[in-house]
Amino acid sequence: DQFQIPFIAITGSNGKTTTKELIRTVLSATYTTLATEGNLNNHIGIPLTLLGIRSGVEMAVIEMGANHQHEIERYCRIVRPTHGIITNAGKAHLEGFGGIEGVRKGKGELFDHLRAHGGTAFICGDFDYFREMSRGIAAVQWYGTGQDNDLRGKVTGADPFLSVETDYTGKISTRLIGDYNLYNILAAVTVGRYFKVPAPAVAAAIASYQPQNARSQFIKSGDNDFILDAYNANPSSMQAAIANFASLAAPHKVLMLGAMMELGDQSIAEHQKLIEVIGQYLWDEVVLVGGDFARVSHPYQYLEDALCAKKWLADQHFKGATILVKGSRRIAMEKILP
Repeated sequence: DQFQIPFIAITGSNGKTTTKELIRTVLSATYTTLATEGNLNNHIGIPLTLLGIRSGVEMAVIEMGANHQHEIERYCRIVRPTHGIITNAGKAHLEGFGGIEGVRKGKGELFDHLRAHGGTAFICGDFDYFREMSRGIAAVQWYGTGQDNDLRGKVTGADPFLSVETDYTGKISTRLIGDYNLYNILAAVTVGRYFKVPAPAVAAAIASYQPQNARSQFIKSGDNDFILDAYNANPSSMQAAIANFASLAAPHKVLMLGAMMELGDQSIAEHQKLIEVIGQYLWDEVVLVGGDFARVSHPYQYLEDALCAKKWLADQHFKGATILVKGSRRIAMEKILP
């Protein structure tokens, strides 16, 4: 109530924190911007973020995490967002949401708030389910790869760092790994353009962003390269990371995956589906760690926890390998790095 500034809320199954950091970086090129620190996106972190707003702040970017129905609705009552983004609505927290339709309903509570209060939504038009979810929102800015979006972009390179081109900024070379980050970048460009951040400043901001906290990080360690994406994992993000890794022109690929959590009674089936995805590609080695990987059928190396995986890796004495490390937070796959 004390601030007449934009409050931009961000939620989604994957990419929330990266999108939030990209938007913070872009808006900071022109405005004094406050954003959620790290991933403090829950019932404690969100109020702390709001309480940190001081006189002179011109933009507030608030990340909202959720694992059950009505959680985003409650956060919207606290934040009262004027603008919002749902990055995607995939297979995450299925146990709490009760399936993919429950995920869309729960994440869609942000759109419900914007619809009821005349807010503006920034939406990826490449995901068909958003067309119905956003129906009735008065102001929408669409972004994506298709010609019917307000802002269009495409991947121009991803080996390993992602390069993109948008019709607002032209070409941007980033420090992000994975072509799945295209939509996170397009969201940030769309927000920057909407708030009149000059195109060269938007491009420079995105190019300068360095991922941290085990999110799409490229790390050279000893004789090997690591792609560390171990902050969290769900079926959607796992499949995207595996497909992207398979597309890289690296000579010696090692896949080290930790189990996925909070999938409820769908957990075994989702882990088995992931085994099928892994089997579509050729790898030098595949290591599966913890959780329900112990309860599905597969031909790969299984290890109980990340410390066992660390010992296994040290014993291999790899040279010139590129190693994807990904898993749910509970597995703490970052521990395997030398």
